[in-house]
Amino acid sequence: MLDYDAEAAQYDATRGGVPCAEAAARAVLGLVPAHACTLLDIGCGTGIVTARLVRPGLRVLGADAAYGMARKAADRLGPGSVVLADVRRLPLPTASVDAVSAVWLLHLVRDAAHVLAEAARVLRPGGVFVTTVDKDDAHDVGCDIDAVLAPYRTAHAFDRTELIEAYGAEHGLTAVGDARFVGHGQGRSPLRTADALRKGQYASRITVRGAAAEDLATALSALPDPESPRPDPEYRLLALRKEVGGA
Repeated sequence: MLDYDAEAAQYDATRGGVPCAEAAARAVLGLVPAHACTLLDIGCGTGIVTARLVRPGLRVLGADAAYGMARKAADRLGPGSVVLADVRRLPLPTASVDAVSAVWLLHLVRDAAHVLAEAARVLRPGGVFVTTVDKDDAHDVGCDIDAVLAPYRTAHAFDRTELIEAYGAEHGLTAVGDARFVGHGQGRSPLRTADALRKGQYASRITVRGAAAEDLATALSALPDPESPRPDPEYRLLALRKEVGGA
């Protein structure tokens, strides 16, 4: 697992930078109701997406558990716009915001059910929770890297659509729409993938560890054109609305 405090300085460049952030923000805003006045972006990271969730009449806040990330986000969003917080225990009143977004978060969270519960708590009736789902599947673009990794991939992703919909239903959240966006600049090269595997950054989706992981990284490095990125992933967003009278 990444140290997100240490990663903050280089995070944006390794996640597609501005083009990817702009694509994500456009897709999120397309699922946020026109009447929404407040949006909370949880797991906001450096705020590169959060700062682009701009629409007349919409106030945007951010929350992240990593100090390094939250500090960079605060620089982008301005004083009072970012809170350092565990997204499973948000320091906000019940029914206080119109929308909650979570981009590239739930695939990292073993107890995603608690995140859904907390999002439902802070949402007003009629508000929406917009989140990426099936993130790891998005990186399977049918290339040679995917063929090498396929035998070692786990099927137990934390952000599977059916899981997120089930967690949401327990707290009065109903799926009402979805959207997709391209992860510009996030196409992986064999060498980049091998390096991530050696650093344990695929812990949530690849089952091998230790010497076996090193063997897999070596196999990736031996692929043709090892420095050339493969196609960019396409991510999926799911919108769940808090029903009137929901939990």
